[in-house]
Amino acid sequence: MTIRLLPLFLLFAALPAAAAVQQTPPAADPPTAAAPVGAAQAQPEPQAEEGGLTGSVTDESAWQDLGIAIPAFATDRDQPTAASAGSTAALGVELARVVYNDLRNNGLFRPVGPDALPRPTFPEISAPIYDMWRGRSAEMLVQGYVRGGADGMLTVGCYLYDVQLQQQLERGGWVVAPADWRRAAHKCADLVYSRLSGEDPFFDSKIAYIAETGPKDNRVKRLAIMDSDGANHRFITNGQSMALTPRYSPDYSKIVYLSYQNGYPRIFVYEIGSGRQTLVTESRNPTFAPRWSPDGRSIMYSMAVAGNTDIYRVPAGGGGTPVRLTDSPGLDVGGSYSPDGSRIVFESDRSGSQQCYVMDADGSNQRRISFFGGRCATPEWSPRGDQIAFTHIAGDLRVAVMTPSGGGMRHLTNGWQDEAPTWAPNGRIVQFFRTERGSGEASIWQVDLTGRNERRLATPVGASDPAWGPVLP
Repeated sequence: MTIRLLPLFLLFAALPAAAAVQQTPPAADPPTAAAPVGAAQAQPEPQAEEGGLTGSVTDESAWQDLGIAIPAFATDRDQPTAASAGSTAALGVELARVVYNDLRNNGLFRPVGPDALPRPTFPEISAPIYDMWRGRSAEMLVQGYVRGGADGMLTVGCYLYDVQLQQQLERGGWVVAPADWRRAAHKCADLVYSRLSGEDPFFDSKIAYIAETGPKDNRVKRLAIMDSDGANHRFITNGQSMALTPRYSPDYSKIVYLSYQNGYPRIFVYEIGSGRQTLVTESRNPTFAPRWSPDGRSIMYSMAVAGNTDIYRVPAGGGGTPVRLTDSPGLDVGGSYSPDGSRIVFESDRSGSQQCYVMDADGSNQRRISFFGGRCATPEWSPRGDQIAFTHIAGDLRVAVMTPSGGGMRHLTNGWQDEAPTWAPNGRIVQFFRTERGSGEASIWQVDLTGRNERRLATPVGASDPAWGPVLP
């Protein structure tokens, strides 16, 4: 899967001369080629503009009233493409729909999509008709274009304008294969979201989960992956052996998961690019909850030996000797590392009930952090490091968050059985799975940190154990 960043000067050179004339034209030189995007390459730096929007979202109620118009992306000429839409004109509508749905579903904005808006011409993409959009009560305007290349690749441009100030706030461009057009749309949504909210992006990411089929007492559980919005769904395992608790590696190239083959637990690492699987560890003892270290070099997991469950660490490539990190009587189950890799949050019943604890990465300095009543399970450290999401068990199962010291506990959901939270790459959205009373049907849901914006993520079958991966390079 390849996506290339289109430099700003090339982005503007792709537009006709008439389109380059606008009220606040950026300085640009004629381009020669597009630059490749690496994992560490930054997005184009926005121009400093008086009155631009910066900072982090604190009072989200104001942002929910921000009207954003997202018309269909224009094209210089309608031509066939191998993308699913069939032509660049049709693809322009689909691109805008993906951007619209990304921004609508995150709960921060009030966007209007391409099906309710006039389509701008190609020259208007960099020279918006502000009066028209102001008449439609648009405060922000997202416009873009798509062009087909002689090599079959697609060039997608994205522009964010402040309609009231009549200023361009941000722009970006990408060169993608036809099969990857949705990634360009997610990149555009990320650009808009980050510029307006001050938060890190998260739309161009993927989710691994366990796909569930069959009766409640005989579930078939397969490893599956999909885009952050549920598109491009793919099953990874065939269901002949049960798969559980997947997690993406920090570099996005692999997924670790637990598999029960012939009744015995095995931890595998699946390489996404090649499809190759590596056995990390196997045992006749109950084994569960594999998790990556932030540097990707080791995997933490829990294993029961002689009635006592402890947390272990093993090299991610397999073959190494497991290192035991806990040795207290009872059940110790690993949760996740802090973003800097210095600490681990986990659950244990050593105090007589299931509670959350924190320890240093080498197993030292273990201390309980949950003292708010009920039980604490499946803790997951935020990518920002400032909060821990967990399952609060007090009658019903609800997703909650707390600080790493155990303070500030608050619920994000109020379902009957909501559990196993996982964080979006920017630490602003929490994903979890919800089990329906009676049927036992499981589904994946998302909720933001306010707890007010909750939605179900569509999957072709039942879904549990979600794991949100980092933003794609």
